[in-house]
Amino acid sequence: MTSGPTAGAASGQTDAAPVCPRHPGTVSYVRCQRCERPACPACQRPAAVGVHCVDCVRAAGRSIRTPRTVLGGRAGGSRPVVTQVLMALCIAAFAAQWGPWDVTERLAFAPVVALAEPYRFLTAAFLHSPDFVLHIVANLYALWIVGPYLEALLGRARFAALYLISALGGSVGILLLASPDGQAWNTATIGASGAVFGLFSAVLVVNRRMRRDTSRMIGVILVNLVIGFWPGLNISWQGHLGGLVAGLVAGLALVLPLSAPAATRGRLQVAGLALVVLLLVALTAVKVATVPAGSFA
Repeated sequence: MTSGPTAGAASGQTDAAPVCPRHPGTVSYVRCQRCERPACPACQRPAAVGVHCVDCVRAAGRSIRTPRTVLGGRAGGSRPVVTQVLMALCIAAFAAQWGPWDVTERLAFAPVVALAEPYRFLTAAFLHSPDFVLHIVANLYALWIVGPYLEALLGRARFAALYLISALGGSVGILLLASPDGQAWNTATIGASGAVFGLFSAVLVVNRRMRRDTSRMIGVILVNLVIGFWPGLNISWQGHLGGLVAGLVAGLALVLPLSAPAATRGRLQVAGLALVVLLLVALTAVKVATVPAGSFA
């Protein structure tokens, strides 16, 4: 039989009040239903039975897989952040074009500067005519109509890649269809139209894959293509066509892997988009190799 002092110490340990591990100065007799540790009122989270501590709730949240659409977007909808950022960049660039920094001259795309300043292949897609406000209004309206739809289906990263590839395709189309001895070779081109046309064709591809109506989008594409050839409007139909084709091919790169196992779809989509970029680069290289020396600035 133990002596008195030892028994008293043991009794003291048994009767010690439980404290919250996150707030050691707070006594709590309520325990988490998962880990059974004491949880003070600040760390308690209501559950179907009893309460859970904040640590267990966070751990459970990390283990839950976010539902995805068949194309990789977050199911249930989310804020179209990429679409809003792209629109904000266009508006910011438009405001800068009114300043004293020669933004239009420095960032617009023309085949003659394609080699010396290749960043213009993309920057031109964020500029619009300062003298024709309807230019940016029409493009941003179209982007707002189709952007959130595609962003929700594809996810932010895929949608951003699709937009940039379409913008790149618009500039590549201008380069491919321009003659070094023609006026278009030295003519600066700006606008998000090529990228928007790429989104149009991607919607067409996605809707066909999902067996949704495509007649309206076909009509939109045809009408806008016809407008691009209308005399006197000074519209780059070459950029529209380039963006349309690039968006179509990029859309196929996103849709075709859906027949593969789910575990490999994402990698196949990334590889497909990378191949589209390489194709655009290869077409550019071929054009550069076939024009006379001295055609570029």
